[in-house]
Amino acid sequence: MSPIPQRSRTPGGAAYMEQGSGEPLLLIHGVGMRLEAWAPQIGALSHTHRVIAVDMPGHGESDRIAAGALLQDFVAWFGKVLNDLRLESVNVAGHSMGALIAGGMAASFGARVKRVALLNGVYRRDPEARAAVLARVDSIREGRIDRDGPLRRWFGEGNEDSPAYRLTHGWLSKVDPEAYATAYAAFAQGDATYADAWPNVACPALFLTGEHDPNSTPAMAKAMAAAAPAGWARIIAGHRHMVNLTAPETVDGILKDWLSHEEVPA
Repeated sequence: MSPIPQRSRTPGGAAYMEQGSGEPLLLIHGVGMRLEAWAPQIGALSHTHRVIAVDMPGHGESDRIAAGALLQDFVAWFGKVLNDLRLESVNVAGHSMGALIAGGMAASFGARVKRVALLNGVYRRDPEARAAVLARVDSIREGRIDRDGPLRRWFGEGNEDSPAYRLTHGWLSKVDPEAYATAYAAFAQGDATYADAWPNVACPALFLTGEHDPNSTPAMAKAMAAAAPAGWARIIAGHRHMVNLTAPETVDGILKDWLSHEEVPA
């Protein structure tokens, strides 16, 4: 992966980097990660766009958000990032919890979000999945952070020696425990927060996931795409949750296509 440029900070305490010029593209990573998780996309998309990757609150080098913050608070936090960077019109792509935030931004900020892409986003978990994720919230709040369980879900068994696995394991191992607990609780409770808003999101909306992602399923991506007037789904065969790292060239190509469209592609 290409080196990440040095971070800057907004007046509101958000750490970010930017690379390239042109139409702005904001990248939001998932719980426990940091902006380096977007390294392949930063390298590929900065040839044509001003790519801005941000550390979520309490992740990487960004300041914490208040304990107990809900998904709406994370969306508002990123709204302040837009204001601090004077971004009046922006494309937004998010992964995992970042996808929930991106969807919330599209629902809340109107025409300010020109296009939105949700990578491995969750949508209306079924009761079993909801119970499992809420149980993980309780464990994290009690200080029992399981770093191997997420990686098994994200990559499947037998991938411990892959570069993407090692990278994500390192990031997850270094995350601030309090910030992780706050973000994970918001993630666990946020799958329905903006679910009813998709019929009112008029901008081009891409929903991408891996064929074998057990939590951000293809069915979820297709359901969101069907609900959004200008939505479409793309499913990456043979991959799971960290698809932007395990299938970067495929994901980069789909994102380039998304960035070129004013409406739903054929």
